Amino acid sequence: MSEQMQTTENELGTAPVGKLLLRLALPNIAAQIVNMLYNIVDRIYIGHIPEIGSQALTGVGVTFPIIILITAFSSLIGMGGAPHASIAMGQKHNERAEKIMGNCFSALVVISLILTVFFLLTQEQILILFGASADTLPYGLEYLNLYVLGTLFIQIALGMNGFITTQGKAKTAMCTVLIGAALNIILDPIFIFVFGLGVRGAAIATVFSQFVSAIWVIRFLTSSKAILRLRKENLRPQLKILLSVIGLGMSPFVMQSTESLLSITFNVSLAKYGGDLAVGAMTILTSLLQMVNLPMTGLTQGAQPIISYNFGAKQIDRMKKAIRLLLTSSVAYAFVCWLLTRIAPHMLVGLFTSDPELQQFTVWALGIYMAMVFVLGIQTSFQQSFIALGEAKISLFLALLRKVILLIPLILILPNFFDDKLFAVFLAEPVSDFLAAMTTMTFFLVRVRKIISKIQQPNLKKES
Repeated sequence: MSEQMQTTENELGTAPVGKLLLRLALPNIAAQIVNMLYNIVDRIYIGHIPEIGSQALTGVGVTFPIIILITAFSSLIGMGGAPHASIAMGQKHNERAEKIMGNCFSALVVISLILTVFFLLTQEQILILFGASADTLPYGLEYLNLYVLGTLFIQIALGMNGFITTQGKAKTAMCTVLIGAALNIILDPIFIFVFGLGVRGAAIATVFSQFVSAIWVIRFLTSSKAILRLRKENLRPQLKILLSVIGLGMSPFVMQSTESLLSITFNVSLAKYGGDLAVGAMTILTSLLQMVNLPMTGLTQGAQPIISYNFGAKQIDRMKKAIRLLLTSSVAYAFVCWLLTRIAPHMLVGLFTSDPELQQFTVWALGIYMAMVFVLGIQTSFQQSFIALGEAKISLFLALLRKVILLIPLILILPNFFDDKLFAVFLAEPVSDFLAAMTTMTFFLVRVRKIISKIQQPNLKKES
């Protein structure tokens, strides 16, 4: 084992948990904030295109389910493989960790090719199904035609970046997102306004930026700086490895892919009761919710290697402390976000549109849609802790609970009980947020005791 590898593993197993979480989480949070800008800056610029801004923003908003689905497949492999690699490192099986990483890379390449062909052939029919109108469909197609061509770069950049964090290289992982986001922010106004490419310009900027990020990830994982290296001999797929990766990655995949289904359900219902104005507002609300969720994702990514490593090394006290710190930090952050939506809703909505009618409607909807956003800290921290502990089935159920079991049915059912149908559709979000958070907390408090007891039993037998 190299000196560099030994040092990193010692830190995960011995360094003060609070300082370690801060050191690993801050770069990931910064990366997710930048990633948030990466995703949102397109919408901000598009929403302010003269004369067509509102329609263009709504058209691009209808493409979100496809964009989310593409991202979800990167999580299926990346977030399924990285915890397995972390656990293997904690057990001192670094060769196995490299095999897991190599298999994940191959899987991402194959998935990318399939998704690219599928969406290029079916995108128009899908966008119409997702709620695009005759006015907004052309803008959606302009964006998606080019975005889909960058699927391979997106899969590699997002899916493999978790393996950099797993090695304790949080700053390097942050640079993956930082480089791409900085390029996107710089290139967006140039392509959209200077070159006059409009919506197409936003897509070109995004694809090129993801290409550069993907190159950065591959260069690092094949370099001598990496603790786990991407090696040719590990690229050959092994069914046993891929099944375990998919099993654990199914939870984050379901979380994100159901976000796609959720977006479709919202768009169709809102188009029915409020037309393009309501769908446009949902585009802004979705963007604001990302501003809450992505930094929290960065926090959980920083905690994951600590929880997984110490779980694998059977250091229970360190594992529990990392989970407690993750919970406290997530809840505090979510509460600050909720407070901001109460204090400055006009400022938040104004980032995306200068259209007075759309602004007024979205501010009203924001007060309903994010009424319980502060409980997301509980939901996210406990659910991601289940993933870090390798509890794939429970995590999958909890991922399904909030969106599929609760939220989607509520979107369809609640309008039957209210005269204000639009109010009822937006109300579904806070109701499901609260119910899912309370259920997740209960599941975790019960299950974690059994996990700890199972780990401690062999030690008790040895002592006796």
